Parts: sequence; structure tokens; C-alpha cells
Amino acid sequence: MSTTPKPPSQMVFIGCFIALITTAFAFISRAFMINTPEMWPADFGLDKVQGQTLFGHGIWPFAISIILFSLVIDKIGYRVAMIFSFVCYAAYAALALLAYNAVKVPGLEGEALAAAQARGLQLLTFGSIILGLGNGTVEAFINPVVATMFSNEKTKWLNILHAGWPGGLVLGGLITLGLGSAATDDWRLLIYIIAIPAVVYVVILMGAQFPVSERVSAGASYREMLGEFGVIGAAIASYLIFKQLGDIFKLPDAVVWAVIAVAVIGYGIYCKSLGRPMMIFLCLIMMPLATTELGTDGAITGIMEEPMKAAGRSPLWVLIYTSAIMMVLRFFAGPVVKALTPLGLLATCAALAVVGLYCLSFTQSFFAIFAAATLYGVAKTYFWPTMLGVVAEQFPKGGALTLNAIAGIGMLTVGIIGGPLIGYMQEANAKVVVDAKLPNTYEKVKKDDKFFLGAYTAIDEAKVKDQPNATEIDEIVKTAKQGALANVTIFPIVMLVSYLVLIGYFKSRGGYKPVAIDGQPASSGH
Repeated sequence: MSTTPKPPSQMVFIGCFIALITTAFAFISRAFMINTPEMWPADFGLDKVQGQTLFGHGIWPFAISIILFSLVIDKIGYRVAMIFSFVCYAAYAALALLAYNAVKVPGLEGEALAAAQARGLQLLTFGSIILGLGNGTVEAFINPVVATMFSNEKTKWLNILHAGWPGGLVLGGLITLGLGSAATDDWRLLIYIIAIPAVVYVVILMGAQFPVSERVSAGASYREMLGEFGVIGAAIASYLIFKQLGDIFKLPDAVVWAVIAVAVIGYGIYCKSLGRPMMIFLCLIMMPLATTELGTDGAITGIMEEPMKAAGRSPLWVLIYTSAIMMVLRFFAGPVVKALTPLGLLATCAALAVVGLYCLSFTQSFFAIFAAATLYGVAKTYFWPTMLGVVAEQFPKGGALTLNAIAGIGMLTVGIIGGPLIGYMQEANAKVVVDAKLPNTYEKVKKDDKFFLGAYTAIDEAKVKDQPNATEIDEIVKTAKQGALANVTIFPIVMLVSYLVLIGYFKSRGGYKPVAIDGQPASSGH
């Protein structure tokens, strides 16, 4: 009698796919509301750095939930993680609606308006953090589920799974555009649409039979899983997590460093491993990768607002178009991965991202914008799922932890550093352009503030309104944002160099090959 376990239902994959669509709905709706001046910036008084910092609050908590659930998900089961993610989406919606009510009180002005905006922003901040926890939990269960279901073709099927992300961006973006001025007048409509895929995936997966993870079924121990990530990996993740929590809850630096030390030392005592060197290197590469893809996506509608309006189109079309490219190409990842190898594909995409982002920084005509966006869209298509595929193929004993921890580190980087840094690049470029075109004006309209990387100056919209040439200043500032994309190219440049180093390393060892959980070369769909 055969003892081969019954393969999981294809409905499990479909449910995971729709769960990822939900995260994309949440992402694009927040990106649109943060980058549309008439929406959250107007309602809550946000500058570019504040807006991107709020956007980041929906990103960095992803890492906490994806890493923590990865440590226990084999014990508690995938279903518990799935239910927790749904609860997070419901809580985010409730807090966002409370924030709306806080600032939409008739007759608010002056100090009363400022106080209401502060309350509303606080609600949005906590709601965004909870949303990020839910998004991270989704990836905490869908990635290991799919890697286990398709253990011989991990990179291919993780790419197909992650077609749900751009698919959700396209669908959510089209719904947003279809709502038109109704969404601008009442942005609660964009909160409600998240409920559609959320309810669908929880219904599909509630009674599903999830597979047993590859690590558990092969008998690899929990200690072996932790050892693949190691003390160095734990130190990177712990620093990013607890540093951000310290900033949020205003904890003294001494307390933050003490918590980091306890976490890392405890992890090291148990796993007795520094971590696999290549795993650590891949974690470091994930930082600029996540910023290139998600950080840029989070800001692109605001950055491309002026040239797209001049072309008579909504800036949201840039994100929808590049996401549509991603969605289609990810479904056909198998032949591309086979032809180029995972690392060759990642290096090619990094080179395309440099060219695409640089061209987007100065193109003005409709066709030129979309030609540059095509390069960028193709480039970012394979970044995230192919990196997950490389980790899954090279570190199968790492199970859910290595697969999800690298995604968590990427999200942490976007939320803590990448997103705000792109906002800072926009403000810095605005300063350069204003100084060049209107000498002695910037000092009159600037404000001082600080973020994770230190102090910065930004355009103060209230001060701009007090200037006799306010309209001219406003137009110059809006136009200047686009040039910041040239600075963003530093991230894919770093990635390109890193992938070339890895390609050289594997070439010296006979070429890239997936590793089976017993440490031997595995069969592959490449």
C-alpha cells in the first residue's frame, strides 16, 4: 500500500492567491490616499516625509508578524495565522473609519482642526500598524504552503503565487479610478473595497486541508531551522524591529539596545550558529530590492502626478500599468527562470530597473513615460518572488523562517528607511529646484523636522500659501518631485553588483543548483 500523502487541494493555492490580492488592495488604496493631495494630506496635514512615514507604518509591522509567525507556524498551524490576518484587516478598517470621523466634523478650523488632525493621524498610524501585521501574517502562511506544495519548482510557483500582488494592484487601481471623484470626496469607499477579497479568502481557507511543511515532513529539527538564519540574521532583524518599536513607543536607546542584546544572545545560545554566510548576504540584498519595488510603488503616484496630469491622465495609471506587466509575466516565470537561472534573472532585472527609473525621472510626454514605465515594470516583476525562490531552494532546512524572514527584513527596510528616504529625496530635490528657480525663497517656506535617519527640511504648505507667488512655488515643487527617481537608482545599482558577485560565486562551484533538504543537489523545474 502506498504511503504517499494526498496532495493538497488546488483550492488551497487559490485561497493563498486571493489572500495576497487582499494585501495589494490595502497597499494601493493607502498609496493613493497618501499621495493624493485632496485626500489624506489635506485631511491630516501631511508633508511628503510625514506621508511616506505613515505609509511606512503599514509596511514595517509586516516583518514582526511574518518573522514571529514563522517561528511558531509549524506548531499553531496555517489556519490560525490565516484567521489572525483577517482580524487585522477588520481592525484596520474600523480605525480608518474613526479617523475619518475625527476630521470630518463641520466647522473645524484653527487649533481645533489641528487637534482633530493629530487625533486622526494617530488612529491612522495604529490602524496602519495593525494592517501591516495582517499583511505579514498572510505571507507567513502562503509562502511556506506554496513552497511545500510545489517543492520541485519553488521559484516558478512562488512567482505565480506572487502574481496575486500585482493582480490586486491592477484590480484595486481600476476600482479606485472607476470610483472617480466619489473616492476623493469620501475615501471611506477605498477602505470598504478591502473587505471583498478578505471575505473570499477566509471562506475558501477556513475549511481547507493545509499541507505539512517540507521541513517538518523531512524531519529537519527546529534548531536546524534557526541555525540557517543564525545569530547574524537574528541581529539584523532584531535591530530593525526593536529600533522601530523604540521610536514608536518613545523608548530610551539604552532600553532598545538591551532588548536587542537579550533577543540576539538568547537566539544564539539556543541555535549555536552564526548563520549561513550566503543567507546573510541575501538578507542585505533584500534591503535595496524591497525599497526599489515597494518603496517606489508607494510613492510613484505622487511623484508622477504632474507629468501625468499634463498628459491628461491619472498618475495611478503608472502603477496600474507596471503592475499589469508584473501580473502577466509572473504567470510565465517558469521558462524565463529556466533560460536565465534565478540569479541571472535578478541581475537582468536590476539593470533594467536602473534604466527605467532614471528615464522616469525626466520623461514628460505620455508615450515616453509609459516606455520608461515598461522597463521599470519588467524589472520589478521578478524581484520579490525570485529572491524568495532562491532562499527556498538554497536553504530548505530553514523552512518558514528563512523564507519569510528575508521578506520581513525587506518590508522593515521599506517601512523604516526606504519609504521615508524616498520622501526625503523628493523634499531634497524640491529644495534644489526652488533654490535654482526662485533664489531666497526656500528659507521662507521651509520647516524643520526629523525622521529615522536624522533631521531634514521640507516645504511647509501653510508657509507657501502666505507667499505672494504661492501658485508659482507650488507648481515648481510639484514638478521637482519627479527628479527624485534619478536618486532612487542607487538601490538597483547596489543590487546589480551584488547579483554579479553571486553569479561569479556559483560559477566557481559549477553553476547554480537548488539544494534538497538532505543537502544534496535537487531536481529542478529550471
